[in-house]
Amino acid sequence: MANHKSAIKRNRQNEKRYARNKVYRTQLKNATKAVLTEVEAKDKENAEKELKTATVAIAQVASKGVIHKRTASRKISGLAKKVHQLSASA
Repeated sequence: MANHKSAIKRNRQNEKRYARNKVYRTQLKNATKAVLTEVEAKDKENAEKELKTATVAIAQVASKGVIHKRTASRKISGLAKKVHQLSASA
């Protein structure tokens, strides 16, 4: 454990941020997983619905600074591509 007052405060802040970011990352993973599950099931309607919710969740995580905005864009694009391929093949 650090001895300096500023280092102790920094540790306290890091723990709070870690806990907050962990929640956001979990939401991100769950939203992504929901879309991929619907794509696996070849359910076009639910996949599009889940894509909308996932897009909002990913954008929110990016706005909070948990992931970079380009990473968010890449994730959204990848999910959208899979959903649109599903509708093209159907």
